[in-house]
Amino acid sequence: MCRWTPSVIDLFPEPALGTTTTTASAGRTLPLPNAASLCLACFTLLLATAGTATGACPPGVGHEPLQVLASGINCSWTLERHTRSYNHLEGDVRLRRLYSANKFFLCIDKTGKVDGTRRKNYADSLMEIRSVSVGVVAIKSVSTGLYLAMSKKGTLFGSVKYSPSCKFKERIEENGYNTYASLRWKHGGRQMFVSLNGRGKPRRGHKARRRHPSTHFLPMLPS
Repeated sequence: MCRWTPSVIDLFPEPALGTTTTTASAGRTLPLPNAASLCLACFTLLLATAGTATGACPPGVGHEPLQVLASGINCSWTLERHTRSYNHLEGDVRLRRLYSANKFFLCIDKTGKVDGTRRKNYADSLMEIRSVSVGVVAIKSVSTGLYLAMSKKGTLFGSVKYSPSCKFKERIEENGYNTYASLRWKHGGRQMFVSLNGRGKPRRGHKARRRHPSTHFLPMLPS
Protein backbone atom coordinates (compact mmCIF):
# COMPACT_ATOMS: atom_id res chain seq x y z
CA MET A 1 0.00 0.00 0.00
CA CYS A 2 1.35 3.44 -0.85
CA ARG A 3 1.14 6.57 1.27
CA TRP A 4 0.65 10.08 -0.06
CA THR A 5 3.86 12.09 -0.12
CA PRO A 6 3.59 15.88 0.07
CA SER A 7 4.61 17.65 -3.11
CA VAL A 8 7.13 20.42 -3.30
CA ILE A 9 4.35 23.03 -3.40
CA ASP A 10 2.79 21.52 -0.26
CA LEU A 11 6.13 21.66 1.51
CA PHE A 12 6.91 25.21 0.39
CA PRO A 13 3.73 27.33 0.30
CA GLU A 14 3.51 30.75 -1.28
CA PRO A 15 5.67 33.21 0.63
CA ALA A 16 4.29 35.92 2.79
CA LEU A 17 4.91 39.54 1.99
CA GLY A 18 8.51 40.54 2.58
CA THR A 19 9.87 37.00 2.23
CA THR A 20 12.97 36.55 0.05
CA THR A 21 12.40 34.36 -3.02
CA THR A 22 14.44 32.82 -5.79
CA THR A 23 13.58 32.33 -9.46
CA ALA A 24 13.53 28.80 -10.99
CA SER A 25 14.75 28.04 -14.49
CA ALA A 26 11.16 27.92 -15.78
CA GLY A 27 10.58 31.45 -14.64
CA ARG A 28 8.45 30.59 -11.64
CA THR A 29 9.26 32.24 -8.35
CA LEU A 30 9.74 29.73 -5.53
CA PRO A 31 10.19 30.58 -1.85
CA LEU A 32 13.36 29.83 -0.01
CA PRO A 33 12.56 27.14 2.57
CA ASN A 34 12.39 28.19 6.17
CA ALA A 35 13.44 26.03 9.12
CA ALA A 36 9.98 24.51 9.63
CA SER A 37 9.73 23.51 5.96
CA LEU A 38 13.17 21.86 6.04
CA CYS A 39 12.20 19.84 9.11
CA LEU A 40 8.98 18.70 7.42
CA ALA A 41 10.87 17.71 4.27
CA CYS A 42 13.47 15.70 6.22
CA PHE A 43 10.73 13.91 8.16
CA THR A 44 8.89 13.05 4.95
CA LEU A 45 12.05 11.60 3.36
CA LEU A 46 12.68 9.57 6.52
CA LEU A 47 9.20 8.03 6.24
CA ALA A 48 9.81 7.30 2.57
CA THR A 49 12.88 5.20 3.34
CA ALA A 50 11.64 3.58 6.56
CA GLY A 51 8.52 1.85 5.22
CA THR A 52 7.06 0.51 8.42
CA ALA A 53 3.54 -0.33 7.29
CA THR A 54 2.54 -3.57 5.60
CA GLY A 55 2.01 -3.33 1.87
CA ALA A 56 3.60 -3.66 -1.55
CA CYS A 57 5.02 -1.27 -4.09
CA PRO A 58 3.38 -0.71 -7.47
CA PRO A 59 4.77 -2.64 -10.46
CA GLY A 60 8.09 -1.30 -11.60
CA VAL A 61 9.00 0.28 -8.27
CA GLY A 62 11.63 -1.61 -6.33
CA HIS A 63 12.56 -1.59 -2.68
CA GLU A 64 15.73 0.47 -3.02
CA PRO A 65 15.30 3.83 -1.24
CA LEU A 66 16.75 5.84 -4.14
CA GLN A 67 14.43 4.13 -6.62
CA VAL A 68 11.44 4.84 -4.41
CA LEU A 69 12.34 8.50 -4.08
CA ALA A 70 13.01 8.86 -7.79
CA SER A 71 9.56 7.45 -8.57
CA GLY A 72 7.88 10.16 -6.52
CA ILE A 73 5.94 7.49 -4.59
CA ASN A 74 6.38 6.61 -0.97
CA CYS A 75 5.99 2.81 -0.72
CA SER A 76 6.17 0.63 2.33
CA TRP A 77 6.62 -3.11 2.62
CA THR A 78 6.41 -5.66 5.37
CA LEU A 79 9.44 -6.67 7.41
CA GLU A 80 7.65 -9.49 9.20
CA ARG A 81 9.10 -13.01 9.08
CA HIS A 82 6.68 -15.34 7.37
CA THR A 83 6.80 -18.59 5.46
CA ARG A 84 7.98 -17.07 2.20
CA SER A 85 11.00 -15.63 3.99
CA TYR A 86 12.39 -19.18 4.17
CA ASN A 87 11.95 -20.14 0.53
CA HIS A 88 15.72 -20.17 0.07
CA LEU A 89 15.82 -23.31 2.24
CA GLU A 90 13.66 -25.29 -0.17
CA GLY A 91 15.78 -27.66 -2.22
CA ASP A 92 18.67 -27.45 0.24
CA VAL A 93 20.49 -30.82 0.35
CA ARG A 94 22.64 -32.16 3.18
CA LEU A 95 24.62 -35.39 3.31
CA ARG A 96 24.39 -36.70 6.87
CA ARG A 97 24.36 -39.82 8.98
CA LEU A 98 21.50 -39.81 11.48
CA TYR A 99 23.01 -40.90 14.79
CA SER A 100 20.41 -41.72 17.42
CA ALA A 101 20.66 -40.98 21.13
CA ASN A 102 20.67 -44.80 21.51
CA LYS A 103 23.99 -44.82 19.61
CA PHE A 104 22.78 -46.32 16.34
CA PHE A 105 23.04 -44.98 12.80
CA LEU A 106 19.80 -45.08 10.85
CA CYS A 107 20.15 -47.08 7.63
CA ILE A 108 18.02 -48.37 4.74
CA ASP A 109 19.18 -51.49 2.90
CA LYS A 110 18.46 -52.40 -0.72
CA THR A 111 15.41 -54.49 0.25
CA GLY A 112 13.78 -51.46 1.88
CA LYS A 113 14.39 -52.60 5.45
CA VAL A 114 15.01 -49.80 7.95
CA ASP A 115 17.39 -50.63 10.75
CA GLY A 116 20.11 -49.29 13.01
CA THR A 117 23.83 -50.04 12.86
CA ARG A 118 26.81 -49.36 15.07
CA ARG A 119 29.13 -49.18 12.06
CA LYS A 120 30.12 -45.58 11.58
CA ASN A 121 30.97 -45.69 7.89
CA TYR A 122 28.31 -48.15 6.79
CA ALA A 123 27.29 -47.25 3.23
CA ASP A 124 23.54 -47.68 3.80
CA SER A 125 23.58 -45.14 6.64
CA LEU A 126 24.65 -42.18 4.50
CA MET A 127 21.52 -40.11 3.92
CA GLU A 128 20.59 -37.28 1.63
CA ILE A 129 18.39 -34.92 3.61
CA ARG A 130 16.53 -32.57 1.29
CA SER A 131 14.35 -29.65 2.40
CA VAL A 132 11.08 -29.92 0.46
CA SER A 133 9.29 -27.08 2.27
CA VAL A 134 9.70 -25.03 5.42
CA GLY A 135 10.61 -27.40 8.26
CA VAL A 136 9.85 -30.49 6.14
CA VAL A 137 12.47 -32.85 4.73
CA ALA A 138 12.78 -36.00 2.63
CA ILE A 139 15.42 -38.54 3.70
CA LYS A 140 17.00 -40.75 1.06
CA SER A 141 19.70 -43.41 1.33
CA VAL A 142 22.57 -42.49 -0.98
CA SER A 143 23.68 -46.08 -1.60
CA THR A 144 20.27 -47.69 -2.18
CA GLY A 145 18.35 -44.69 -3.54
CA LEU A 146 15.36 -45.52 -1.33
CA TYR A 147 13.39 -42.90 0.57
CA LEU A 148 12.63 -43.21 4.24
CA ALA A 149 8.84 -43.53 4.54
CA MET A 150 6.25 -44.23 7.22
CA SER A 151 3.04 -46.18 6.73
CA LYS A 152 -0.34 -45.31 8.17
CA LYS A 153 0.35 -47.78 10.98
CA GLY A 154 3.64 -46.10 11.87
CA THR A 155 5.95 -48.67 10.27
CA LEU A 156 9.19 -47.39 8.73
CA PHE A 157 10.24 -48.69 5.32
CA GLY A 158 12.29 -47.77 2.28
CA SER A 159 10.25 -46.48 -0.64
CA VAL A 160 11.37 -46.58 -4.27
CA LYS A 161 9.13 -43.64 -5.16
CA TYR A 162 8.88 -40.32 -3.42
CA SER A 163 5.40 -39.75 -1.98
CA PRO A 164 3.66 -37.80 0.82
CA SER A 165 4.54 -40.69 3.15
CA CYS A 166 8.21 -39.72 2.68
CA LYS A 167 7.81 -36.25 4.18
CA PHE A 168 8.94 -35.64 7.75
CA LYS A 169 8.78 -32.59 9.96
CA GLU A 170 12.28 -31.86 11.20
CA ARG A 171 12.57 -30.15 14.55
CA ILE A 172 15.60 -29.25 16.68
CA GLU A 173 14.92 -30.17 20.28
CA GLU A 174 16.25 -28.46 23.39
CA ASN A 175 19.06 -31.00 23.79
CA GLY A 176 20.39 -30.24 20.28
CA TYR A 177 19.10 -33.47 18.71
CA ASN A 178 16.57 -33.56 15.87
CA THR A 179 13.24 -35.34 15.77
CA TYR A 180 11.47 -36.45 12.60
CA ALA A 181 7.68 -36.75 12.65
CA SER A 182 5.55 -37.99 9.77
CA LEU A 183 3.90 -35.08 8.00
CA ARG A 184 1.12 -37.22 6.55
CA TRP A 185 0.20 -39.69 9.26
CA LYS A 186 -0.91 -39.31 12.86
CA HIS A 187 -2.23 -41.75 15.44
CA GLY A 188 -5.19 -40.55 17.50
CA GLY A 189 -4.24 -36.96 16.67
CA ARG A 190 -0.67 -37.47 17.93
CA GLN A 191 2.45 -37.23 15.85
CA MET A 192 4.32 -40.40 14.91
CA PHE A 193 8.12 -40.21 15.04
CA VAL A 194 11.06 -41.97 13.42
CA SER A 195 12.51 -44.06 16.24
CA LEU A 196 15.16 -46.72 16.94
CA ASN A 197 14.89 -48.67 20.18
CA GLY A 198 17.73 -49.78 22.46
CA ARG A 199 18.52 -52.73 20.14
CA GLY A 200 18.65 -50.54 17.02
CA LYS A 201 15.30 -51.78 15.72
CA PRO A 202 12.70 -49.38 14.34
CA ARG A 203 9.88 -48.63 16.72
CA ARG A 204 6.32 -48.09 15.55
CA GLY A 205 5.64 -44.39 15.19
CA HIS A 206 2.63 -44.36 17.51
CA LYS A 207 4.72 -45.87 20.32
CA ALA A 208 7.38 -43.18 20.13
CA ARG A 209 7.19 -39.86 21.93
CA ARG A 210 9.04 -36.63 21.28
CA ARG A 211 10.93 -36.79 24.58
CA HIS A 212 12.05 -40.41 24.15
CA PRO A 213 15.80 -40.74 23.45
CA SER A 214 14.85 -43.28 20.76
CA THR A 215 13.37 -40.49 18.64
CA HIS A 216 16.38 -38.17 18.95
CA PHE A 217 18.89 -38.07 16.09
CA LEU A 218 22.04 -36.08 15.55
CA PRO A 219 22.77 -35.33 11.86
CA MET A 220 26.49 -36.04 11.57
CA LEU A 221 28.75 -35.01 8.72
CA PRO A 222 30.17 -37.98 6.81
CA SER A 223 33.80 -38.62 7.64
